[in-house]
Amino acid sequence: MTEAINRYDEPMSWGHIFFGFSGRIPRKVYWLHGVCGLILAAVFLSFVLIIAGVQDYTIDGLVNLLLVWPALAIGVKRWHDRDKSGWWVLVNFIPVIGWIWALIDNGFLRGTQGPNRFGEDLTGRI
Repeated sequence: MTEAINRYDEPMSWGHIFFGFSGRIPRKVYWLHGVCGLILAAVFLSFVLIIAGVQDYTIDGLVNLLLVWPALAIGVKRWHDRDKSGWWVLVNFIPVIGWIWALIDNGFLRGTQGPNRFGEDLTGRI
């Protein structure tokens, strides 16, 4: 007998991954959605705006404006997975060192095993 799939049983929806600031996401989701997904979205938006005839400096500003919220949301949830406050996302404002620190901490180090103060461990579930 096949069990019906309930979308409410999903650990986290796409909308929450990109726009919500609560919960945790594992490294896989960070790389697929937060790095690769946002880079592809930036390239796509840039091409669309180029085709529309928008000037280069305006394209950069619009793309950054449209992607800042999803980038922050994904970053905050990744810091939560490391059992750190979402305010750690501000480390990205430290030139070079901050970016390297965030990349190593969020991209290569495993999150807290089991539940932490930000929610349950979703590794292997998303």
